[in-house]
Amino acid sequence: MKCPFCGYGDSRVIDSRPTDEDSRIRRRRECIQCNKRFTTYEIVESLPIVVVKKDRSREPFDRNKLLNGLLRACEKRPVSLERLEKAVDEIETQIQNSLEREVSTTKIGEYVMEQLMRIDDVAYIRFASVYRQFKDIKSFHEAIRKLMDEENV
Repeated sequence: MKCPFCGYGDSRVIDSRPTDEDSRIRRRRECIQCNKRFTTYEIVESLPIVVVKKDRSREPFDRNKLLNGLLRACEKRPVSLERLEKAVDEIETQIQNSLEREVSTTKIGEYVMEQLMRIDDVAYIRFASVYRQFKDIKSFHEAIRKLMDEENV
């Protein structure tokens, strides 16, 4: 970090504290050359995620839409809102860590299915039946068999 007083390119951190609901970090620094102190603020850089829909249209990622989809799948199931919010956090982290700025609804759907498989079997089958658009009872049965095989592993 360049010193604002003498322009020297190195400093040491004296104190670090979170600010603004932990969205920024306040750092007190001391210049190694002139020993003057100054304050810097660090924020996490987050790039917007764009969702590419099946019709190729694009829209900003909306975690509330994701949470609402999970809520619908888990309706009348013994799954807490806290657990669903954690699942949304994990999915959002997966998307952010992919370093892709555009993500398809297909990929998001796969992430949701991975989470639901761990959370609740019935919610997983509900979501899969809509997401995979089962054409007949055979494909529906195949999804249930796969789920049962996963549990036996």
